Amino acid sequence: MISTYNNKSTHDCTYKLYPAPNFHDQPHQYTNLSLSLSLSLSMGHTAKLRDIIGLIKDKASQSKATLLSKSSNLSLQLALLRATNHDPFDPPNDKNIATILSSGHSSRATASTAIEAIMDRLQSTGNSSVALKCLITVHHIVKYGSFILQDQLSVYPSNGGRNYLKLSNFRDNSSPISWELSSWVRWYAKYVETLLFVSRVLGFFLASSSNTTEKDNQEEKISSFMNKDLLKEIVALVGLMEEICKRPDYLDGEGNNKLVDKVMGFVGEDYLSAINEVSVRVSEFKERLSDLSFGDSIELVCALKRLEDCKERLLVLSTGKKSLMESFWGLISEVKDRVGPDMVYKDEGKLVNWVRREKMSESARFGERVLISGDSVGLPSRRPRQGSFSYSRESKESYT
Repeated sequence: MISTYNNKSTHDCTYKLYPAPNFHDQPHQYTNLSLSLSLSLSMGHTAKLRDIIGLIKDKASQSKATLLSKSSNLSLQLALLRATNHDPFDPPNDKNIATILSSGHSSRATASTAIEAIMDRLQSTGNSSVALKCLITVHHIVKYGSFILQDQLSVYPSNGGRNYLKLSNFRDNSSPISWELSSWVRWYAKYVETLLFVSRVLGFFLASSSNTTEKDNQEEKISSFMNKDLLKEIVALVGLMEEICKRPDYLDGEGNNKLVDKVMGFVGEDYLSAINEVSVRVSEFKERLSDLSFGDSIELVCALKRLEDCKERLLVLSTGKKSLMESFWGLISEVKDRVGPDMVYKDEGKLVNWVRREKMSESARFGERVLISGDSVGLPSRRPRQGSFSYSRESKESYT
């Protein structure tokens, strides 16, 4: 039998256990149950207290912004604070995101102020919910931001040197949910960094719906690319897919955390866009197999092998698109197998030496991820400037 009474000094509820008559229960069973109940109640009160503290911090930050911000930036500052509040479950509100994105329809100075405010909030917070929402806001800019806003993101910080997306040491141990979200912050920051790097290599923001002109004649332009440029882009895209595979496991109660669902929704769209870009380039190489040099053949096979190693974990993101996935992975396997036996594996010693050189240069190649002053996401000189930073709506719809 369990009886309860209120402890007014602690505002908590204490449970006392009394053995029922004529039962031979062991005393430690009641002790364990009492400890479990007390722990559950304590955690519940702690969670409520944490939520209240988060609300107070949000209100205090908004009040401070109202008093100290310039009138021209007040709406932006308030929208950012509201979009990146301390709620650990819900993603940024669409209305607040729209206000932030609208800063890209004004001057470059206004767009620069918006990017700086987002990065400052990301770097100054120790709360995993706030950090994750800042990263989601950055991803919104990549996908839906104007050219000016995206350009300011690509060159930030203007003074160069610091990587504001380096959050590999981020830890928030204030609660179990915060601890789990911390792993998502660390991974998502690295993913967004990789996404910006890939966009820089491609010459346009991957999966961006802001501009569509660039993709209209994609296959025709691809046919004029040099092998080394196609390989560089394929390797970058494979790196993005490998980063997707490193995502943390879903939180307990999958589907209950809309914040994580929002992250994976964006990542899933990027993945389908990356498939489209890889398919176009691998198909082009399929037409060039007879003209590939030994070195290009090695690098192509290595990239496709890395991609195939990601297949199992990537398929989880493409449920309901069976025919599309079968076609894509069939293309990857076909080209890899056609290149491999004929051009690569016939000289194992040379292959080993090539792979060794590739591994030695990989860190240098990906060391360009930190975007410094002047390194905006621009098209190579062989591509026309008009229509850059675009993403084909038609191509996207074919994968959704």
